[in-house]
Amino acid sequence: MSPAPRASHHEEAVEPEFVPMTAAQAQAWRLRNPVVSPWGVVGAQLLVGCVSTLVAWLLIGRPSVVWSVAYGALAVVLPAALFARGLTGRLSSLNPGAAVLGFFVWELVKVALTVAMLLAAPRLLVALSWPAMLVGLVLTMKVYWVALAFRKRARPATGLRQE
Repeated sequence: MSPAPRASHHEEAVEPEFVPMTAAQAQAWRLRNPVVSPWGVVGAQLLVGCVSTLVAWLLIGRPSVVWSVAYGALAVVLPAALFARGLTGRLSSLNPGAAVLGFFVWELVKVALTVAMLLAAPRLLVALSWPAMLVGLVLTMKVYWVALAFRKRARPATGLRQE
């Protein structure tokens, strides 16, 4: 018995031809996948930061812990607001290349500002509580994932044919 013939290394896998969406299909896709507003995420982060600071004040009550939680939240909210402002500015909507470049530049600015704020924390807060600051930081940062998990899903539009 001879072994089955092997596929040649030179044979290319046949890929299906790319077919662009119709206008109706693109509209239906946009309705099924709504965009998450960066300002909505920043607002939710601010809310989580305020709530976590309030909880620290009610449960622990020590000013050093409360200020540390608030500073940790601020180290996320302030750079995220700057990032959102950069993404929603006029220059980022000029063309796709500018939008991609703007995203990376503003993300770099956001990370640099966050690191700078964390490095400045011991000088700015007299009795810094690192664990409390990290709690505020992590809780506020997790809003990104919660926003993606609970983003509003539009109902499928009726009357649009999907081909």
